[in-house]
Amino acid sequence: MLALNYSEYEFECGTDEAGRGCLAGPVTAAAVILPKTFENTILTDSKQLSEKKRDLLKPIVELEATAFGVAHVFPNQIDEINILNASIHAMQLAISKLDPQPEFISVDGNRFKPYLKVPYETIIKGDGKYLNIAAASILAKTYRDAYMNTIHEEYPMYNWKQNKGYPTKEHREAIKKYGTTKYHRLSFRLLPDQLKLDI
Repeated sequence: MLALNYSEYEFECGTDEAGRGCLAGPVTAAAVILPKTFENTILTDSKQLSEKKRDLLKPIVELEATAFGVAHVFPNQIDEINILNASIHAMQLAISKLDPQPEFISVDGNRFKPYLKVPYETIIKGDGKYLNIAAASILAKTYRDAYMNTIHEEYPMYNWKQNKGYPTKEHREAIKKYGTTKYHRLSFRLLPDQLKLDI
């Protein structure tokens, strides 16, 4: 069973991102404040759960959370500021949508930048340790997947509905065959070195 919070603050938010390693689509972050009474035996790191369980948990988190926020940072900005900065920026945008604003921020991972003057802690694999970070991981993943399903309709040849923009063999083959789209991250290595792409 995961602990609720990292700190003793009443309004502690957990924050996490999804899509950091993708070749296409946004990096998406969520921030969630859970009430002290929140309990859930299924909720854990979204990567450990099936799509069906994530879809089941999303409305539970949204209904029971004290506050939640979700934000996308898109490929043109990722290319401009790099994926680490884009991930932190997405988390801070998600936090800015919270009402009430948090008294403490627990961050999944090992990198963050100060948000206003709110104290924070980075926690490696925090989404498998604290419910508020796990809840944020569920929202980040489900909102990003929904976005990728939408843009799949525009460019079905990349099969984003299935691979969600991750560097699968199929996705790379499609890039090799059809080139890039406005949704691809041009600063990423889209193809192995031996397969040069004219951009």
